[in-house]
Amino acid sequence: MKRLSELFMRPATRAFMQEARRTPGFSWIDRLHGYIYARWTYLYISMGIGEHPVVRTLGPVREWIKQRFLSFVTSETPRQASATESTATFADGYHGKVLSLEAATQLVTINQEISLPNLEQVIPYVRARDLILENPDHIVVLDCPCRMAREHPCLPLDVCLIIGEPFASLVIEHHPNHARWITSGEAVEILRAEEGRGHLHHAFFKDAMLGRFYAICNCCTCCCGALQAQRNGTPMLASSGYVCQVMTEACVGCGRCEKLCPFDAIAVGEEPHVARVDPARCMGCGLCVTHCPKEALSLERDLEKAAPLEIHALMAATLEQG
Repeated sequence: MKRLSELFMRPATRAFMQEARRTPGFSWIDRLHGYIYARWTYLYISMGIGEHPVVRTLGPVREWIKQRFLSFVTSETPRQASATESTATFADGYHGKVLSLEAATQLVTINQEISLPNLEQVIPYVRARDLILENPDHIVVLDCPCRMAREHPCLPLDVCLIIGEPFASLVIEHHPNHARWITSGEAVEILRAEEGRGHLHHAFFKDAMLGRFYAICNCCTCCCGALQAQRNGTPMLASSGYVCQVMTEACVGCGRCEKLCPFDAIAVGEEPHVARVDPARCMGCGLCVTHCPKEALSLERDLEKAAPLEIHALMAATLEQG
């Protein structure tokens, strides 16, 4: 006789649940959360960013449920809480690591399976800090849920990259009309095109997705829920580990970087008439660098911020330690 999971679950969902059961500390509530998130992604995100009609009328109820759910997940899932953290926030389980174009490209072109758990030095959050890639050549592009939730979204919609298993197959299984398989080369082209549009790359970590990395988001300031939360004081994005530096002798004060910066970290001064960077606001995305017509900007490592998510360097460091 077949197990109930074989009768009622589709193959990718079943694979996800099997992987979830093998994940230490991943409770039944985590599995339920993961299924809801994967199955109803667009509803989940539209409610999370406040764009769903229900949210507008039941905002206080939503906030109460969110806080109750977060506290329950924290108490039920000890793997997600450190010894020094007793409370959970929305950002702890739903957050991103800012990436340069080069770092993002590394993640979609890696040709081997990777297990880098608990990247505390890279991902400075209480939960969802593992980078584990199984079948990294399995890549799906998904219509961006944040853009889909907006009345007048930025285009194109198909810019979210889901990387590896069991996530890629899970997304295709539940969203066949909004997702498709792509090659590594096609993923690189999407990243380059989004960079050209001035959109931010970030590696997306989610507690419900086995507490680990599973996607690269390409974000515009007008649609992205994480970017809007960041600008409103909720720290959902971690710095790339770099900060922009200005070569004043080359800068002509054109203001292009000021307009482009998604974190409002750059302003052009009156005297001297050159770009100035606020290092506290700068997240080191590198968009200003690639779009500067005078090549007057560069990224420099900021040792006060978490280490970069650069997969080749992290793998080399792991080999040296092992």
